[in-house]
Amino acid sequence: MIGRLNHVAIVVPDLAVGSAIYRDMLGAKVSESVNMPEHGVITVFVELPNTKIELLHPLGDDSPIAKFLSRNPNGGMHHVCYEVADIVAARDKLIAAGARVLGDANPKIGAHNKPVLFLHPKDFCGTLIELEQV
Repeated sequence: MIGRLNHVAIVVPDLAVGSAIYRDMLGAKVSESVNMPEHGVITVFVELPNTKIELLHPLGDDSPIAKFLSRNPNGGMHHVCYEVADIVAARDKLIAAGARVLGDANPKIGAHNKPVLFLHPKDFCGTLIELEQV
């Protein structure tokens, strides 16, 4: 069902510092930051030859990322994103197998302007999973 790894998301306490680390120290191509108010985050994508790193920072105090950052003040890995061909079919198959989809279980438009869903980390070895339709 899942396809390739689309990205690994890392929450950072300072987006400019995180971007500089990937750009200046590691020599990666780093995008401009994009505010995503519907998700409560600011994102930066680091392009790698085989995948991407998504740097996340809270957009507002009620951001879900703000809570993560309060528990992990230095930041850290937040989720992994896998590609799927049909997000509704993937959701239905996962729910039938007992997996929990976060929120109302309806796909939302994600950072790449494609439908996404998040799966409960307790159902996936303690890892928050994002599915993105490609």
